[in-house]
Amino acid sequence: MCGIVGYIGKKQAFPILIAGLHRLEYRGYDSAGVALLNGGVKIYKKAGKVSALQEFCHDKDTSGTVGMGHTRWATHGVPNDTNAHPHASENSRLAIIHNGIIENYAALKEELLQRGHHFQSETDTEVLIHLIDDIQHNESVDLPEAVRIALNEVVGAYAIVILSKDDPDMIIGARKGSPLVIGIGDKEFFVASDATPIVEHTKNVVYLNDEEIAVMKRDGDLSIKTIGNVARTPYIQELELKLEMLEKGGYDHFMLKEIYEQPNSIRDSLRGRLNTYIGKIKLGGFSEYEQRLVNAKNLRMVACGTSWHAGIVGEYLFEDLARIPVEVEYASEFRYRNPIINADDMVIAISQSGETADTLAAIQLAKQKGATVFGVCNVVGSSIARSTHAGCFTHAGPEIGVASTKAFTAQVAVLTMLALLTAHKRGTITQSRYHQLINELDAIPEKVKEVLRTNEQIKYISDFFKDARNFLYLGRGYNFPVALEGALKMKEISYIHAEGYPAAEMKHGPIALIDDEMPVVVVATKGGPSYDKIISNIQEVKARKGRIIAIVTKGDNVIRDLAEFTIEIPETEEPLTPMLSVVPLQLLAYHIAVMRGCNVDQPRNLAKSVTVE
Repeated sequence: MCGIVGYIGKKQAFPILIAGLHRLEYRGYDSAGVALLNGGVKIYKKAGKVSALQEFCHDKDTSGTVGMGHTRWATHGVPNDTNAHPHASENSRLAIIHNGIIENYAALKEELLQRGHHFQSETDTEVLIHLIDDIQHNESVDLPEAVRIALNEVVGAYAIVILSKDDPDMIIGARKGSPLVIGIGDKEFFVASDATPIVEHTKNVVYLNDEEIAVMKRDGDLSIKTIGNVARTPYIQELELKLEMLEKGGYDHFMLKEIYEQPNSIRDSLRGRLNTYIGKIKLGGFSEYEQRLVNAKNLRMVACGTSWHAGIVGEYLFEDLARIPVEVEYASEFRYRNPIINADDMVIAISQSGETADTLAAIQLAKQKGATVFGVCNVVGSSIARSTHAGCFTHAGPEIGVASTKAFTAQVAVLTMLALLTAHKRGTITQSRYHQLINELDAIPEKVKEVLRTNEQIKYISDFFKDARNFLYLGRGYNFPVALEGALKMKEISYIHAEGYPAAEMKHGPIALIDDEMPVVVVATKGGPSYDKIISNIQEVKARKGRIIAIVTKGDNVIRDLAEFTIEIPETEEPLTPMLSVVPLQLLAYHIAVMRGCNVDQPRNLAKSVTVE
C-alpha cells in the first residue's frame, strides 16, 4: 500500500528520493517524508502530497548521499505531519520507514513505556524503531543484529528500511508479507517497495523473501540473512520494466492510457501461448501441474476487488466449458472461515500486484491443507509468483492507475486460456468448438480497438449522468461479473454509489430504488440464452422511468428502441464477451469522474496494492 524508496551511494540522495516518491504516488497515500544522513539524521515530512513535501523542503538542508523516503497510507493514527514516516528513535540516532502492520505493537509499546520510552506519534512503526534502539543499547549488539532480534519479537507484516547516524555507510532493509526490492548499481544501492523508482537507475535487482534482512553498504557489499540468522546468497535478476511504461504518453491520466492499452495487454497475455495455426494453447508455467487441474474435482478461486470479479468470469468459464465445479471466494473470508479443502483440489489465486495480503494468506492456508495453488498475477518477482506451485503472468505491464482496468481484461484472457486448455484435455468441448473459441480469442484485441472508438460517444453520455447520486448495473450470465466490475469502477473513481446485480435479482429489492433519476446500466449483449430475459428486465426498468444505458451487440435494434442510450460492441462468442463489454463501463466511469473533478489516478482512501488486512 505505502511506498518505500531508499538510496546509498555517491550521488545526492534527495533528488533520487523525491523522484522515486513521485513514481510511487500511484500506490495511494496520505502523507510523505524523507530522512537524510548528513552528520545526523534529518527528517522532513508532511501530510498531503509529495509536492507538499517538496515545497516544504525547498529551503531545508537536503544534502547527503544516504537517505530514504516514504508515502504513507494510514493504518495507525490519523494522517498528519507527526504520524507521517520516517520515524526516529528517542535519541534521534535511528530512523525507519515501514509498510505493513505490527499487530502486537500495543504490547511492545507498553513494555517500552515501562522502560522509560516516550512516543511522539500514534503509529506502530515508531514502536518498532524504539524496540530496535532499545535492543541495540541493552544487549550491546550491532544494528543488523538488533534488527534481527527485534523482528523475532514482531507479529505482523512489514517492509522496513533503517538508517543510523552511527553507521553512515550502511542501510538495512527487511521484509515479511510486504514487498521489498533492492536495485544494484556501481557501488550504490536502491531499495523500494516495487521496481518503479529503480528502473531509471539500474536493471539489476534482488527481491527479498519473507523474513530476510539485507545490509547494503556504500562499498558495494550486499549481505542477506534470515531472522533465524541463516545467510542467504543474493539472487540477482534483470528487470523487464521499461521507463516509458511509467509515463502517461500524452494521455491526461494513467487510467485512460491503460484503458487504451488493453488491445496490447490482452495480446501480450496471449502471445506465445495461443497458436491459431495449429489450434493449440500452451501455458509454460502450468505444464508441470496441468494434469492436476484436468483431474481436479473442485476448483477454488481466491482474490480481492477487481481480481475477484475476474475470478467470477473464470467460474463461468470453467463450469461452462470444462465442467469443473468452481467456488470463487473473497480471500479475506477464505482465510478465516476454516474452508474444506482436499489434497486433490486446485486453488487459483488472482492478484494484479502479486502482493495482496489477504490473497497471500489464503495461498498459505490452501498449501497447508495440501491443495495445489496456481497463481495469476502481473508482477514478476512478486510474493504470489514465488509462493504458488505454478502460475501464469498476465503481461499487462505496469498498471499505475489505482482503479484496475487492463489487469482485469488480461486476467480474464489468461483464465480463458486455462479453461479452454482444461476443457480440451477433459474432452468436455468438441474439437471444432475448441478451435472456434481459440480463433475468436485471438480476434479479441482487434475487437477491443473497435470498442475504444466509442469513447467520444461515451463522453457525451457521461455528461448527462455526472451529477447522479446512484447507479445500478445489471447483467446476466457472463456479463453479471462485468456489471459488478462496472459498478466498482464508478464507486472507486467518481465517488458515486453504484451497485451491480444479476438482472433477474432486480425484482428482489433494487427495483424499489428505480425512478426517473436512477441511471441503470444494462449489459445486454446477444449470444446467450438469457437475451430475451434481459429485454424483459429492461422493460421493467423503463416502466418505472429508470434511465437506461445499454451495452449491446452491434446491430441490435431491439434494445436500441428501448434504451435512452446504447453503446455497441462487436459480436463475439458469449464466453469472451466480458473482455469487450467491460471497456465501455471503464470509459463511462472515467469520463464521469473527470467531469466531477475527481482525482482519477489516485482516488481518495484507496491504495493500489493492499498489503495489509
